[in-house]
Amino acid sequence: MNLRYSQTSPFVRKVMITAIEAGLDSRITRETTNAWSPETDLPRHNPLSKVPALVTDGGEALYDSPVICEYLDSLHDGAKLFPPAGGARWTALRRQALADGIMDAAVAVRVETTSRPEPHRWPAWADRQRAAINRSLDALEEEAPLLAGQWTIGEISIACALGYLDFRAPVDDWRATRPQLAAWYAVTAQRASVVATVPHD
Repeated sequence: MNLRYSQTSPFVRKVMITAIEAGLDSRITRETTNAWSPETDLPRHNPLSKVPALVTDGGEALYDSPVICEYLDSLHDGAKLFPPAGGARWTALRRQALADGIMDAAVAVRVETTSRPEPHRWPAWADRQRAAINRSLDALEEEAPLLAGQWTIGEISIACALGYLDFRAPVDDWRATRPQLAAWYAVTAQRASVVATVPHD
């Protein structure tokens, strides 16, 4: 399998953690891809021209991270990261959706404040994204006691979202008023798959 890849993408990180947890990391080659380059051929694997995109052994292109992660989870016989049915599944998918939303908003803040030419920046838009991040973090703080001992696609996604906040800092210190979430992440950040995928420029 071939993964169209960016070291700094939190969505790529989610795929890589899933691959490690599923024991599939050695089966995946990583193709560094600049989705912003006008010369990129990424649209042949993802018409949206976003990473991650995974080309399977059979040549099928899959995107985006929820689809890729569930595909990888289907390829192993160990404990499933996507619970198969019932309340546990919906909880995991809801947590994934919330964490993906945090990552989307954080990426939007970065694009707005660093990539867009300064005369064209829209501070109110960036503030709207920051407000969404902070509301979501507050919701996760309430849920934090329930995260301990769980490791599904929901918790993987949350770990990637919090890691990206540390990496790009789109909001002020998220830990300051969220001690339970901070304590959970302090433990989670030591998990081998999380350590192995820490982003860097």
